[in-house]
Amino acid sequence: MNQPSSKEIDIVVIGGGQSGLAVGYFLRRTGRSFVILDAGPAPGGAWNQGWDSLRLFSPAEASSLPGWPMPRPTGSNDSGEFPGRQQVVDYLAAYEARYKLPIQRPVLVERVSASGNGYKIKTDQGTWQTNAVVSTTGTASHPVIPSYPGLTDYTGLQLHSVNYRSPDGFAGQRVLIVGGGNSGAQLLAEVSRVAQTVWVTLTEPTFLPDDVDGRVLFSRASERYQTLQTGETPAPTGNLGDIVMVPPVREARSRGVLHSVRPFTRLTQTGIQWADGRSEAFDAIIWCTGFRPATDYLRPLGILDAQGRIATEGTKATQSPGLWLVGYGAWTGFASATLIGVGRSARATADEINTYLNQLTPALITHD
Repeated sequence: MNQPSSKEIDIVVIGGGQSGLAVGYFLRRTGRSFVILDAGPAPGGAWNQGWDSLRLFSPAEASSLPGWPMPRPTGSNDSGEFPGRQQVVDYLAAYEARYKLPIQRPVLVERVSASGNGYKIKTDQGTWQTNAVVSTTGTASHPVIPSYPGLTDYTGLQLHSVNYRSPDGFAGQRVLIVGGGNSGAQLLAEVSRVAQTVWVTLTEPTFLPDDVDGRVLFSRASERYQTLQTGETPAPTGNLGDIVMVPPVREARSRGVLHSVRPFTRLTQTGIQWADGRSEAFDAIIWCTGFRPATDYLRPLGILDAQGRIATEGTKATQSPGLWLVGYGAWTGFASATLIGVGRSARATADEINTYLNQLTPALITHD
């Protein structure tokens, strides 16, 4: 799509990962002009930052964006085979090409500020003026490491799961893995094959039954969500944050390493100190401790809280008309941080934006 020379446009979507693509898919139907600004140098969004062996929890057909199912892994006749990280990256690249989505990259959005009835978006490639903004930048660029006492005293290797790629380099070492989610369990399973590991979690991890993959979990969670919408009390079921027993995690269980201990009290120069006063040395610490929303560019609007969140009704910002946030998880829509779940939020957002803009102005540029 040809961009207007003044860089005025109906809608700016910030972020070209899975959420930005899903929003773009539905915005195409509105006839409104829009652009997707992506800071990454290539398609794939946060999936480019996943570790080498990362796989989805669900088969391809249950892990698709709106409109086009993800192809099964090459040469696979098994619908239960889970796609790997690179297949997801390839799928997202093909998806944006298939629908000719108007993506510009690499473009770093530096700040979003109010401007008249709309917004001014300052980037490292110039400034855009728009009536509507959709933030879809997720969390991967904002990893969180807890502020433990002694954090800066420790002289060994520290890395967050977002920077982990493979167990290469950890062979024969003592490695502490901190964090009780799926990333913690999967990295424990992988690193424990080559190193001595200790797994620290806040509470005892919740492991799903072996036959429950992401497809089943999403279905159960969807039923729970629908029940809550009616005001009824849902039956107990697994949560999307519970640990899925993918093959590497099951294999770790068979080796007897899939167990965790409660947190330590501080870091030392060579390792950690436990609650009972014992010290233990570790060569490396891998933090699987989550992320916060990558929304700092919205700070000039004065509506972010300390965690980088914004008050929303669905995906719509309640304190800043013309701003939507998609793909940040339960905060902005049920399962919206998943490939299969973001479509619902994206569709609703595109409809709301079109209604909003119809009340403001005719379309600046129609879209093929």
